[in-house]
Amino acid sequence: MLVEASRSETAQQAEAPEYDLRQIDSNPNFWYPVAWAHKVRPGKAFPTRYAGHPIALIRPEKGPVYALEDRCAHRQVPLSKGLVEGDCIKCCYHGWAFDRAGKCVTVPYLNRSDVGRPVRAYPCREKAGLIFIFPGDPALAETVQVPDIAQVGNPEYKTRQFGPRLKCHYTFMHENLMDMNHQFLHRRQMGSITARFLGQDKGDNFLEARYSFARKGGNQPLAEALIFGKHHDLEGREQPVEEVVSIRTTYPYQTLKIHDKDGDLIMDLWACYVPLGSDQQGTQAFGLLSVKKPKWGFLLDLAWPALGLFTHRIFEEDREIVELEQKAWRELGGDHNVEVFPIVKALRALLARGGVPNKAARPLKKG
Repeated sequence: MLVEASRSETAQQAEAPEYDLRQIDSNPNFWYPVAWAHKVRPGKAFPTRYAGHPIALIRPEKGPVYALEDRCAHRQVPLSKGLVEGDCIKCCYHGWAFDRAGKCVTVPYLNRSDVGRPVRAYPCREKAGLIFIFPGDPALAETVQVPDIAQVGNPEYKTRQFGPRLKCHYTFMHENLMDMNHQFLHRRQMGSITARFLGQDKGDNFLEARYSFARKGGNQPLAEALIFGKHHDLEGREQPVEEVVSIRTTYPYQTLKIHDKDGDLIMDLWACYVPLGSDQQGTQAFGLLSVKKPKWGFLLDLAWPALGLFTHRIFEEDREIVELEQKAWRELGGDHNVEVFPIVKALRALLARGGVPNKAARPLKKG
């Protein structure tokens, strides 16, 4: 038994992050959403950011959207304030024009194309109502798949978007959703429920945890009942598994899927937590939530506002708690979390493997 315990402890230490997890930057060699597609209008430019990098998204009147560094090579003013003409954008200051590859095609007052420096161009794709960029090595962009997103485009589902900005490191968001043991936080919204861990799957770049929930008290929320059906009061008896909730981090994305007792997918959530700031201590979340339409689709339409309000209230409780975690990290000067749930330990290791320690990253003390 002592030998087995020692091996288990050694395995956990091998999985643990070598650096403070909140100082491990998001790996740029993936596709990240940086804007909702409807916000980038034809003939216009749109400013956005990835980490500490300003990005200008440009949608010509004809042709696909493209992404450039949002700084003119001349005086460093934002290109997103410029004028879109044809397939190019002209800086608002002196009219230097840049094409979709970032090349300066003209300096108008010299009428030459060989004097202006280029700006960085980012590989750019539009999918599922989102605009993605590849902020890392552009040579890798064609080898990395743009992710599949919830049930966008599937007529059997109704989908809503959400995109909050949070004052916390992106890793807090992964931990919050993966760890369903925090339902006590949501007791005012959901009543008294307990998560039951059903199992896990994991690999080099993913981790999935499965749960069911048992109601211990309080009424089932109306929005939940409209989507999943009424859960009857069993008068103190253990509630059977009626839905299975599967939460999966496939670096750097996260999903939550709910299957009913017959195995049918009834809810599909996709989220990506895009880092903000040079220290990445802020996050812009992009998420899409797809809900299976019932036989009478108008019932879901009627319930949609209630569902939106319900999910918003849940998220606001999560927002407050992860921002408090970030505040504690700053005040304590580092990560002092005492984690005991094996799933979250494995998730932290996955995020550490996938990410890139920044210049300020401090090695963690062992033991």
